[in-house]
Amino acid sequence: MERIIEYTADGSATLFVPELDEHYHSVKGALTESSHIFIDMGLKTSAAPSPRILEIGFGTGLNALLTLIEAEKSGRQVHYTGIELYPLPWETVEKLGYTNEERRATGDEQAAQWMKALHTSPWGEDVRITPHFTLRKIQGDFTSMECPSPIADHSPSIADHSPLFSLIYFDAFAPEKQPEMWTQELFDRLYVMMEKDGILTTYCAKGVVRRMLQAAGFTVERLPGPPGGKREILRAKKIPLTTEDTEDTESIFSFIS
Repeated sequence: MERIIEYTADGSATLFVPELDEHYHSVKGALTESSHIFIDMGLKTSAAPSPRILEIGFGTGLNALLTLIEAEKSGRQVHYTGIELYPLPWETVEKLGYTNEERRATGDEQAAQWMKALHTSPWGEDVRITPHFTLRKIQGDFTSMECPSPIADHSPSIADHSPLFSLIYFDAFAPEKQPEMWTQELFDRLYVMMEKDGILTTYCAKGVVRRMLQAAGFTVERLPGPPGGKREILRAKKIPLTTEDTEDTESIFSFIS
């Protein structure tokens, strides 16, 4: 799949895929978009003391890098799982210059080393990138996971042993470009995979996506989009009807363990 480097309105780069006629990030500002949607509206609003994060679409690794930087600032332990079907070679990511942008924005000279570590670390295993950030990359198709049905048999042990996620970055290509990633079944599955009060953030504010999230069980709010970019984004929160509701997550987590 061909990918072309293009620069966005805030000066940061993204990749354009001619086959899909789609960009990896907003042309209004790649760095601005990721920082606003996933860090400011996601990570910083999560009350989890040690967030477990799932990113649907690891892509360029920009969301992971921004999360790592925030983890180092806050001192919170973050475990980050990124699922990607088509991993990018480090040689491509390096040309995007995200680490240069971060050095200008944060003065952090380690950003380049961190970004390279994110992309060159082995797949399928936990890798501690920094004292506060552990990465697990999975090469695979999220839509191929088996979807268990939620159950409510009042057996807390079912969920207690499963590594539920406290935060999900939903960053797949747009629904009209990748419709298989925006289905009711998939959002039902994500709801099951999240802990109570877990948060899902996405750039897509389409009404059909909001209604699917609500049908899955999420409480959904529209939020202002990034400066100069989309007018609105979505943030969904898992607020179970009762504290006794449990979910059978075994088949899902066998995919990512």
